[in-house]
Amino acid sequence: KPKEGGISAVGGTGSIYTFYGPEEPLFASLTENFLKKDLPHVMPSLDLADEPLPLWWTTDFINASPPGTKAEDEKWIVGEFNCSCVGISRCLAAYCKDDT
Repeated sequence: KPKEGGISAVGGTGSIYTFYGPEEPLFASLTENFLKKDLPHVMPSLDLADEPLPLWWTTDFINASPPGTKAEDEKWIVGEFNCSCVGISRCLAAYCKDDT
């Protein structure tokens, strides 16, 4: 969530982050649906059906459900797929070199 008075949740802005592990029960329905129902359609939807998924990538999800919706009934929207800046700072030196 952005720092009070701010409008961005981008790193370095003073934002406060909450991190959840892959087994977080709060997001079990989102995880299950995305991995098993939605993910097989991602690359074909981008007209890249013959390409593999990127090795490193992230997805930003937006909860479009009204407050109080049961977790299993929530509707999540993908706000962004990111394949070039996944926030692994140790790996930035290997990114965007002249020869790659």
